[in-house]
Amino acid sequence: MNRRRFITSTAVAGATLAAGCATSSLRFGGIVDTHTHFYDPGRPEGVPWPPADDPVLSRTVLPAEFESLAKPFGVIGTVVVEASPWVEDNQWLLELADQNPFLLGIVGNLKPGTPDFKTQLRRFVQNRRFCGIRVGGDTLEAALAGGAAQNDLRQLADSNLSLDLLIGPEQLPGAAQLGNAIPDLRIIVDHCANVPVGSPPPNLWIAGLSACHYAPNVSMKVSGLVEGTGRRGGQAPTDLAYYRSVLDSLWATFGEDRLIYGSNWPVCLHFASYATVLAIVEEYFTAKSERSAAKYFRRNAARVYQYIGP
Repeated sequence: MNRRRFITSTAVAGATLAAGCATSSLRFGGIVDTHTHFYDPGRPEGVPWPPADDPVLSRTVLPAEFESLAKPFGVIGTVVVEASPWVEDNQWLLELADQNPFLLGIVGNLKPGTPDFKTQLRRFVQNRRFCGIRVGGDTLEAALAGGAAQNDLRQLADSNLSLDLLIGPEQLPGAAQLGNAIPDLRIIVDHCANVPVGSPPPNLWIAGLSACHYAPNVSMKVSGLVEGTGRRGGQAPTDLAYYRSVLDSLWATFGEDRLIYGSNWPVCLHFASYATVLAIVEEYFTAKSERSAAKYFRRNAARVYQYIGP
């Protein structure tokens, strides 16, 4: 048993809506938001993301702001996803987490298949809040071809870390293939695989979901729903009906054990408030059962990310 396995084994829409979300969510132990981003363009070196001309995101975004926003909704912690490709920004986030227990875990940004990957992984795995890494479709394709990238992901699994995938619908079969190739690797597909929302889900996406059904170590992060509408300026619909066909397809594929909540805050603010993002999925999952909601909002995240905390 390695060190990590030892450790892990042992803008508001209104006060009424916020209070309602907090009351209902706390019934099942509170919410863990598994997809937030923090960054500070004011650092001497700046930041590689977001772009400086983004009117919503180009500002300092730190944990205190999110904690103040999210706690009234019953959010008890977050898993932060590093969007920067700069290796030292992983350390910057870990230091934020060391200072703030509301940050339960960090999903880092390292590149499997590169000469320094194993050294970097050994460095960051020493911090118990380092939960895993996120990669894009290019790394997925490289890993499916075997070689260094796949070997590095096997090392990730051996370190009891997870893998987030930022991919499109056409790469969902690849997520399933990778899950079958490395069955000990906990894989989370981000943002519903970036499926368009607002019309019947495309057949390509449905077929990819079917492939993932047979890879039990692949989970889906139900994030990016409002982004999938394409309606910027805070114009994403608030009615659950608009999103139901996507959510029903996810439920049919993954069930109550392999779906995970994430808001993609602050990126989601281009399309909708945090209140809207949360209310859509809370209405859907609480209608399933209180047990299903508890798994979706907290328990599945704890199992997949193996963070230290509630």
